[in-house]
Amino acid sequence: MNYVNIPNIPQEKVALAIVDGRISNSVEKGLLDNGINIIKTKAHPSLYDSVAFHPDMFLHHIGGQKIVYAPGTSEETVRELEEYGFQMIRGETELKYKYPGNISYNAARVGRFVFHNTKYTDKILKDFFLKLDLELVHINQGYAKCAISVVDENSIITMDKGIAKVADKKGLDVLVVEEKNILLPGLDYGFIGGSSGLIDKNKWAVTGRLESLESCSEILGFLSRKRKEVISLSNQQVVDIGSLIPICSY
Repeated sequence: MNYVNIPNIPQEKVALAIVDGRISNSVEKGLLDNGINIIKTKAHPSLYDSVAFHPDMFLHHIGGQKIVYAPGTSEETVRELEEYGFQMIRGETELKYKYPGNISYNAARVGRFVFHNTKYTDKILKDFFLKLDLELVHINQGYAKCAISVVDENSIITMDKGIAKVADKKGLDVLVVEEKNILLPGLDYGFIGGSSGLIDKNKWAVTGRLESLESCSEILGFLSRKRKEVISLSNQQVVDIGSLIPICSY
């Protein structure tokens, strides 16, 4: 297996991904049927139940073998990633139960840009972004990775108009959708970024039936223009699992 060098944007077929430890059997089967092994998270003790297992809340893949993790992340998860050869780097910021104390690691890397509410970005993460000569772009939305579905280095899908405006100014091609049909138990609805991810260079996967979304036709049209195949991982309603994070490829 090879390590995914550019976070969220694998260049080959994904072999290993990090997912919410509570994913349904059908989503798990969908991943395994696509040849993807998974690392299931354990709940982070500082987070409220709806997002306690969401990997994008307490793990941030820097690229290659480096992953920054929030203090309090399950030691079992850290060890499992280390067994795959990852260098696990402990972040500085202790997560808190309430927003915005829980967003420090939820930055969204899109090619050379990193979108986040920069007032709350963990210092260790910021230092890595600086070393890698990435541009950290301030947005008001704290749950940046939840809210951004990465399509390629220059394209995203989001439900957040504020993110769309900032990303557009940076030259990205942005599809803005209105969507209330993404499940997130305990909350009114989930996010498009948290329910999708690339599983190959030209394959964009979603956790349920894309047809269950009001924005299905818009998303299909956008992804078709980007020459991305859509993979539905289950026949159920789309659910926010805190992002599908690809970390190794074949």
